Order: sequence, then structure tokens, then C-alpha cells
Amino acid sequence: MSKHSIICAGIDTGKHKLDVALDGCPEQLEIDNTADGHAALSAWLKRHCVKRVGIEASGGYEQDVVAQLRCDDFVVVVFQPTQVRAYARFLLQRAKNDKIDAALIAACTAAIKKIHAPPDPRLAPLAARMTLIEQLTDQIAGYKAYRESCRDPRGQQFWKAEITRYNALLRAELKELVAAIRQHRDLAERLELIESVDGVGLKTAVAILVRMPELGRLTRGQAAALAGLAPFDDDSATHVGVRHIAGGRERLRGALYNAALAAAFQWNPQLIAFYRRLTAAGRPHKYALVACARKLLIFVNTVVERGTPWVSTASPSAIKKAA
Repeated sequence: MSKHSIICAGIDTGKHKLDVALDGCPEQLEIDNTADGHAALSAWLKRHCVKRVGIEASGGYEQDVVAQLRCDDFVVVVFQPTQVRAYARFLLQRAKNDKIDAALIAACTAAIKKIHAPPDPRLAPLAARMTLIEQLTDQIAGYKAYRESCRDPRGQQFWKAEITRYNALLRAELKELVAAIRQHRDLAERLELIESVDGVGLKTAVAILVRMPELGRLTRGQAAALAGLAPFDDDSATHVGVRHIAGGRERLRGALYNAALAAAFQWNPQLIAFYRRLTAAGRPHKYALVACARKLLIFVNTVVERGTPWVSTASPSAIKKAA
């Protein structure tokens, strides 16, 4: 009964077109991935009494239609590609084309047990601007590598000028993004709480804010898993494998790792002591840094959950003892 009480649709997204299928029904639709196409799609879904729509994340080409469908009061589930392919393997389905994928996504949508609330719509444009800042950061790192390997004085001057120009662009973009965040009182308060944690700079705080809107409503384990910083077991029978991290939000994890790299050596007394304790016990440098990134995220999650700024509790003497 429950399987058929809600009519579900699946959408396979392409750059120029959308393939749409209904779960348990042969009728399908192919429509342009444009604003007019989205309006026609919404009307078609309403005619078929669809309540829940599944769509696969596809390099951002799905974002406009997802926004339109949510605006039209459909429950929209955005799947990661690995989820859809895993469901296909579960069904032993090897055939793959756009229409088959749309039907597969519809079946996956009908089978899903837990549906998360849609993200805060204010964060999508902020996340896009944060991505631009991260791309500028990557460009600067690349230009520094070019300058380092260049032996021609003229080439070195060129890369130096480019680094200076991109740094100015980076600072301007970050300033505008922070100003946009501070137009919303609740987001501004959350940003200040995140930034209050020792070792979390403004850029990292913005990345955490826009990349993890669930912050403060998660357990420490859930927060670590979403960021891809939770160590997973790899055991079977008598085999005991090495714990490892996997999956999660890559850009968020990178921001936390970079912050932990500095915080564990200079800015956060708790993380300095924690890092030294792990390395003294024989843990590798990278293992200890990943553990510090996970603990830093837990600190931030706790601060946001409690609604009170961070208070450092470790004394300099405690850090010396840990050494």
C-alpha cells in the first residue's frame, strides 16, 4: 500500500534536455532543460498527480529545475550518482540510457525511506560564490608553482603580478560574500560562532557555514561522516582492516583539513596537545591531521548547537606537558 500511495517520478538530467519517467508506469516525457521546459514539466507532473520527484545530481545542470519544482511544492530528492548506480546494481540492471536511467531514478525515489528537508534556499547562491573563491585559491596555488619552477626573470615577474592580481580578486570576493551573509541576522550570528573557535579563520568559517547548513543539529558522528572525516571499519571474520575515511563533502573536508594544519601547530591549544599526543603514540602525521580536522569540526558543531562562543580551556603548561 505505502509503495503506491505516493506517485513518484524520476528525472535524468542532461545539459540540454530532461528525460522523465513515472514509477510503475510506461508513460515518459522528454523536455528541454530550459525555464519554459521546467514550467511544462511541472504542469505534466501535476496532471499525473506526482508528489515526489527524484533527480540525479549532474554537474549543476539539475539546479534550476530542482529550484522550480520545489517552488511548485513538489518533494524533490536529489540523489548522488553513486546512489543511483548502487540501486541499479542491487536490481542487477546493467542496461543504461537516458530513458532507462529516468525509470531507475523513479524506482529509487519510490523506494527511499528517509527524505531530508530541502536546504536553505539562501545558501545556494552563497555556496556558488564560495566555489569561486576556492577556484581563485586553486589558481593562486598553481601560479605560485609556476613561479617557483620558472627560471626566467621576466616569467617570474609575470607570475608574481598574476598572483598579486588574483589575491586582490580573492580578497574582494570574500569581502562581498561576508557582506552578503551578514545581511541575514541568523547567518551572521552563526558565522560569528563558527569563527570564534581557535584556528577557524574567516574564510574557513564561511566555507563551513555554506557547505554544512545542518551544523548544530547533528551528532558528532553525523557531522564527521557528512564531511568525510569519519573513520569506517573494514573488518570481515578474522580480517581486521585499517580504518579509513571515505566519501563526504570534498570541498568542506579540504577547508577543514587546511584549517587543522595550522590550528594543530599554532592556533588551537586543544588541537596542539591532541596532535602531539597522537604522534607521540606513533600515529602518522596525516592520520593525526585528519583526526584534528574531525575534532575541529566537532568543536564547531558543539559551539553552534549551544549558541555560545568558543572558550579555550587548555593552558600553555598543558601544551608543554603534551610535548
